[in-house]
Amino acid sequence: MNLKGKKALILGLANKHSIAYAIAKSLAEGGSELILSYASPALAKRVLPIADELGVADCIQCDVSKDYDIQNLFRLVKGKWDTLDFLVHSVAYAPANELNIPFHNTSRHGFLTALDISVYSLIACLREAEKMMHEGSSAITLSYYGAQKVVPNYGVMGIAKAALEASVRYLAHSLGEQGIRINAISAGPLRTLSSSAIGGIAQLQRRIEKTAPLARNIEPEDVAKTAMYLLSDLASGVTGETIFVDAGINIMAY
Repeated sequence: MNLKGKKALILGLANKHSIAYAIAKSLAEGGSELILSYASPALAKRVLPIADELGVADCIQCDVSKDYDIQNLFRLVKGKWDTLDFLVHSVAYAPANELNIPFHNTSRHGFLTALDISVYSLIACLREAEKMMHEGSSAITLSYYGAQKVVPNYGVMGIAKAALEASVRYLAHSLGEQGIRINAISAGPLRTLSSSAIGGIAQLQRRIEKTAPLARNIEPEDVAKTAMYLLSDLASGVTGETIFVDAGINIMAY
């Protein structure tokens, strides 16, 4: 896909096993210019080599729980680009001790943290990005089936993803008159840094291999291909949707 000259901001890159990396790699191969954002100094040692690999000059640390950091991120992006074509939101977090527990034991702090970082960050970032976006610009975020059905051990993150999907619909409405699109991809379970804290991922993947229509687990590249479609003009009439990329497991009743 030819995306030469398109400008894309990737939020939440963690390492080479992340979905954000697969999307960034596909965008770079398509000719897009990239700016990468990562959450904390501890991640810099993983992200900076990726930037070198993809030919990305700018990597910006941004703690999305802080409005100042988000505003500073977009100030720096605007210092490099006049416009923004694509925004990729690959940000999700809940304290590890809030996962793998009975949901009714979720703490107030854990609940607010999960919703703040996993959901409100999308709203806050798009509020700043809107100033640079234009008719035809698009954004995507990443969800999971736990937003719609109970997934053991996923707990408060399921609530956060449900709120994320609802936010996508409301953002599609509020940004739609400007010709800005936003969609979510509900990816099947992958071994990533964020999923490593959730018990039972290996069992879920074995179940998918046995019962999903495609009889296999997905790869990050599967998600990246759908991301390229949703970001590009090929999806010019698609907004506010949650698209499943999970080998079809979501259609199964067992």
